[in-house]
Amino acid sequence: MQRAMSIAIGSIFVAAAVLALKLVAWWLTGSIALFSDALESIVNVVTAIATLAALRVSAIPADANHPYGHQKAEYIWAVIEGALIIVAALLIFRAAVGGFLSPQPLNTRLDGLGFNAAAAVLNAIWATVLIRHARQMRSPALEADGRHLFTDVISSVGVLAGLILARLTGWEILDPILAALVGLTILWSGWTLLRGSVGGLMDEAVDPARLELIRKVIAENASGAIEAHDLRTRHAGRATFLDFHLVVPGSMTASEAHDICDRIERALRTQTPGAVVSIHVEPDDKAKHSGIVVV
Repeated sequence: MQRAMSIAIGSIFVAAAVLALKLVAWWLTGSIALFSDALESIVNVVTAIATLAALRVSAIPADANHPYGHQKAEYIWAVIEGALIIVAALLIFRAAVGGFLSPQPLNTRLDGLGFNAAAAVLNAIWATVLIRHARQMRSPALEADGRHLFTDVISSVGVLAGLILARLTGWEILDPILAALVGLTILWSGWTLLRGSVGGLMDEAVDPARLELIRKVIAENASGAIEAHDLRTRHAGRATFLDFHLVVPGSMTASEAHDICDRIERALRTQTPGAVVSIHVEPDDKAKHSGIVVV
């Protein structure tokens, strides 16, 4: 968790540096598209600060009021971040409409475009770092931040390409058009993030590939049992909650059944870091002859 905190703190400094570069680019050119790009970076600074706060809350150990821990704080923040991204997109649309109604002379100074290009490169590097570490640590908040930054990179590249084209052709109308396209890209990013985060809050099951791995681990480590059924999964940040029924021979002692459960739990935690496993042991007359067949 300390590594996640350090990365989140780094995100704040990177977001502030990117915002400064984009504001300089906008000041030098007066471009609505570059203003839209800078506006999204303001959201990036706010979200980077809030991501750090969400990580701090999610790291609080389980207590009497929250026996399953505080991991869902990351999903709550990711939902808020998605909503903020959508608000930024709407503000960009407003600026774009103003550009269509009252076109302004476009000053595509190369130094201004250079500042924006530098911001895009910095964002791309940091987004790669964020997503790589987020997947290793299974942090929804950090991954949401990284994906948001990648969207910012794509929109920045599009804006730069369009403004260079406007400089070559003299088509000033390209400026508000580019701003509107940036807004659409950001809107889609916000919706995707919002949808995925709500899925985490609604106790969505693990993805099919991970579910198949879990079933395989149970089957290969339940020797002595008869079957496992009624497997249920849900994820909450870095934690994956698993529960299922394990059918054992009626003549088996409680100690022997407990040993099987311990063996399964150890294997599941090895293959799925952060797994929280609950196993309900049943006698053989409860077998459903379905579910997971023990190897």
